[in-house]
Amino acid sequence: MMIICESAWKVFLSPAHNKQSPDFSTCVLWLCVCYFCLNFNSLILSLLLTIGSIVYFGMMLGAFFWGGMADKVGRRQCLLICMSIHGFFAFLSSFVQGYGFFLLCRMIAGFGIGGAVPIVFSYFAEVLSREKRGEHLSWLCMFWMIGEIYASAMAWAIIPHYGWSFSMGSAYQFHSWRVFVVVCALPCVCAVVALTFMPESPRFYLEVGKHDEAWMILKQIHDTNMRARGQPEKVFTVNRIKIPKQIDEFVEMQTESGSLLSKVIFRVKSELHGIWLTFLKCFNYPVKDITVKLATVWLTLSFGYYGLSVWLPDVIKHLQADEYASKVQRHTHERIEDFTFNFTLENQIHTNSLFVNDRFINMKFKSVTFINSTFQNCYLEEVTSVGSFFRNCTFIECVFYNTDVDDSKLINTDIVNSTFYHKKTGCQMTFEDDYSAYWVYFVNFLGTLAVLPGNIVAALLMDKIGRLSMLGFSMILSGISCFFLWFGTSESMVIGMLCLYNGLSISAWNSLDVVTVELYPTDRRGTGFGFCNALCKLAAVLGNLIFGSLVGITKAVPILLASSVLVSGGLVGLRLPDTRSNVLM
Repeated sequence: MMIICESAWKVFLSPAHNKQSPDFSTCVLWLCVCYFCLNFNSLILSLLLTIGSIVYFGMMLGAFFWGGMADKVGRRQCLLICMSIHGFFAFLSSFVQGYGFFLLCRMIAGFGIGGAVPIVFSYFAEVLSREKRGEHLSWLCMFWMIGEIYASAMAWAIIPHYGWSFSMGSAYQFHSWRVFVVVCALPCVCAVVALTFMPESPRFYLEVGKHDEAWMILKQIHDTNMRARGQPEKVFTVNRIKIPKQIDEFVEMQTESGSLLSKVIFRVKSELHGIWLTFLKCFNYPVKDITVKLATVWLTLSFGYYGLSVWLPDVIKHLQADEYASKVQRHTHERIEDFTFNFTLENQIHTNSLFVNDRFINMKFKSVTFINSTFQNCYLEEVTSVGSFFRNCTFIECVFYNTDVDDSKLINTDIVNSTFYHKKTGCQMTFEDDYSAYWVYFVNFLGTLAVLPGNIVAALLMDKIGRLSMLGFSMILSGISCFFLWFGTSESMVIGMLCLYNGLSISAWNSLDVVTVELYPTDRRGTGFGFCNALCKLAAVLGNLIFGSLVGITKAVPILLASSVLVSGGLVGLRLPDTRSNVLM
């Protein structure tokens, strides 16, 4: 951290002051905390395809909108709003009961966190010196990995504990996964509080012509850091500041007599129009070619990475399901009379069976299927059924009391003179019922932990071997590593391949973040990064859908698709301009 702070403000100071550049550790620390918070919150529900897709959709919109807004109203203010929106709706989503309202909260939370990603990189890059900018941005990227590890560890530690739940009647239930959402939303609150004490980017102030404000922030940082170094007598002076050329813009003014609604609509339209104009500048010379190439690399890397990240855990679940199905117990033409079932029936198929005067009390059907069976004068009380169905069965004069047996489980089944009392509502599945779900969190934890070495290597070598070399060769090696997945015939082999793939691809992500923020000028840095990040989320949704549909069907298509996409993107990345020795525009 001290190395990061050593050169944080050289870019703003004259050559005479470069040797005693100030140390802005608070800014660096809290930007890293913000990046850590925004990442593990974005991972909360991406384990489920539908919910993950709606979160990514919100992040896609948020990245484009807030990235553009950051170029108009400032980095700090937009980052503060983004984190506040995300924290509030992430916290609210843990308490809502309706699925539609829950998806809405997750989408709005994604809208907030999606905007924080491009802003935090732009914000941080604008307070770094050229010599160590790549390394320090890579350390910031590592907090994304730390957030992934934290989210995976919390999911693994909290969600499987079904006992960490309570309910108020049958209408309100608070399960362990809701505790996980709350835990992941709390650091966001800390980040919002910390952001209120951070200054705006001086480079942004210079860009919009607020020279006095930029000067005061630089002086405050300099004085604070000199006191920390034991040199309070050092005086802040600047010999020369390069001021960007100001371009006059015509702004349409709203009359004061308009209604509040009309003023709000006018303001929204004005801001959106401004964002759109800034976005169009990303396709003007000299950054048009850069934008096209960056968009291609972002699309290919995201499509391959997120696609395989969804596909590999599902492959493990498919292997477990095949093993589980191979152990099924089959019972045919059995007759059971005057018997009490007070234990769990698991992984069984009963065909053409007859149950007469039997009692099913405080028991569970787990992956049990009854086919062409008859239940006569049976009593079912406190019965839960997980993955269990009654197909072409008949219930004659039976009583159901406080069970979860409903029409979705009674397939082509006849109910004759039978009565249902106090049906169970809500989800009755626990993680003891679905062992594969427990493995999803464990595998995700191992996969995120595997990127730690790659993060460290990327940070140490970013300014030595260059961004482009690391970006291109990391994507190419990731594409080649995909072919090893063909030999993954067991859970341990697939997990090992997942860790290898994640470890190789993380350098590409770090390099891409660094080169993207360095290639755009200050007046469109947030917009350009936001556009690329929006494409990243779009590719993530497409990858989830396409790769998820291929689970259990074939290995060849996902492997060839991911490999070809990653290698192609890596070759395009090698054609980007080298920014290692460039001063931020």
